[in-house]
Amino acid sequence: MGRAAAVCLLCVLCVFCILAGLPGSYAGQTNLKSPQDIQVYAVNTNFTLRWNYTGNDTDVTFSAEYRWFEDFEPSETEWKELRGCQNVTHTECDFSSAITKYDDIHHLRIRAKRREEVSPWSSIFEMIPCFIAQIGPPGIELQSTNGVIKIKVSSPEANQDQKMWINDLIFNYNLVIWENSSNAEFRSQRIVPVQIIDDLAPDTTYCLKVQAIIPLESQGLFSPTHCIKTTRKVNDLLCATNLRVFALNMEFHLHWNNQYKQHVSYNVQYLFAYLKMLYDDHSVKWLNVPGCENITDTQCNFSSVITAVSIIYLRVQAMGEYNKSCLSKEIKVDPLITNEIGPPSIKLDISDALLHIQISPPGSQGEVMRQHYDLSYRVLYWKNSSHNAEGIQMKETKQTIGTVPNLTSLTLYCVKVQAFSKAYNKSSPFSKEECIKTPGDKILPLIVLATFVTALVVVLLVAALLSFALYQAYNKIKYVFFPSCQPPLNIEGFGEQVFISPYLSTTEEQIENCFIIETNITEEVNQIDFKDYKHSKQSSRDSGNYSNDDNNSGNKVSEETLEKGTV
Repeated sequence: MGRAAAVCLLCVLCVFCILAGLPGSYAGQTNLKSPQDIQVYAVNTNFTLRWNYTGNDTDVTFSAEYRWFEDFEPSETEWKELRGCQNVTHTECDFSSAITKYDDIHHLRIRAKRREEVSPWSSIFEMIPCFIAQIGPPGIELQSTNGVIKIKVSSPEANQDQKMWINDLIFNYNLVIWENSSNAEFRSQRIVPVQIIDDLAPDTTYCLKVQAIIPLESQGLFSPTHCIKTTRKVNDLLCATNLRVFALNMEFHLHWNNQYKQHVSYNVQYLFAYLKMLYDDHSVKWLNVPGCENITDTQCNFSSVITAVSIIYLRVQAMGEYNKSCLSKEIKVDPLITNEIGPPSIKLDISDALLHIQISPPGSQGEVMRQHYDLSYRVLYWKNSSHNAEGIQMKETKQTIGTVPNLTSLTLYCVKVQAFSKAYNKSSPFSKEECIKTPGDKILPLIVLATFVTALVVVLLVAALLSFALYQAYNKIKYVFFPSCQPPLNIEGFGEQVFISPYLSTTEEQIENCFIIETNITEEVNQIDFKDYKHSKQSSRDSGNYSNDDNNSGNKVSEETLEKGTV
């Protein structure tokens, strides 16, 4: 019997061991349920895993595992224990120390455990830490002085070694402030890390809280509420008041009021806005505006320190006797928002039946205006008849040259132009009205031109012919009455006839071609028939000039006469 009992006991132990090694349905795991509704709450770099468990089991603990993927590629394919979330008894755990890669994908899973029993793994929870992390509350320090509250804000991760957001300058801060009373009105405004809150009632308790935000992305948690009481403000008449900026076409002028009746001088100071985004003290970084130092006027041109992309703060330092000084309130200047657009200028011209409109951008720095504002133009044009505008038409263009077709002849057209910027929702006044009259039909001018040219040609021809005729008559008269060569005196009176021929060439009538007849043959010469002379004279007239033959013949006559005289 003893041996049989031992064999039975051994069989029972074997069965128990086999059952212990079987799957969960036989090992007792069916009584443990998987955790559900897994969520991760992240504030800055602090991560908390939370879940729900619907089982009624006692003495249940929970353990979690994780794996992560770098650049969306598997880096840790094996599951690893999640530090801070092993064998916890509550339905949440802090696993901040386990996460060091905030831009990578992480997978999380969790299961329940009771002694040797374990539940199936939960569904996988996927997260990218930087996407689900909330911005934590910033730190706040308050100081009440001279009727104002000075707030100093510290970054949400100022005291953390590990940071979700590497650059603290990406944060903006939203302040909510209210009087500590039953009927308080909440006021919200954007502030910088070091901010002065003025326009507060004296001897009044104010409460406030601050929230860090990343513009266009996420809003953080509010800081705990802080309360502080204001003091009475000392009214110093030396301080400049009512600071205001007038800006037109990128020309900036600051004006202020003077309450001080004695001698006072001013320094206008500026500070680039980005310096206020820093967390250190910027009070020593203010600079004087060139040309606005030690002035007695209550205005100043500060265009020299303006850049279109830089926001600045301005303040006025008043200086009185005995080195006493007082700083005014600060005023913020965003150049492209503060600046106003002036009217453009236009020129009109007409050619080829088109009205040409040339637009000059506003201001002396027109190109700067057009570059930073991306200006468009609204053109109004109309026919101006009897000083009454009729049929006003409008067109918009981004070009500085526009045309208007289909003009009516002999009509007065008027134009005015307005510049505007859609991005900044700004528009200028309309330009000065300019008018121009269109010419008449082209047929009449052509006829007038042709008539004028024809008349001019006829006049020129008549003038040329008349000039030629007068010139010829002048030459004839001069030749007849004022010959260039006179015959010798003894020939001039011979036969009581004037020996002048209008047809003799002046080149032929030379004095040296004439001969003097000796006195001893004068009688014989007188007997010569004068008909030969007349005949020779007539021949010369027919030919138009004298020839050398006449001279030779004269020589021959003289020789024959001499021969006769000799005989």
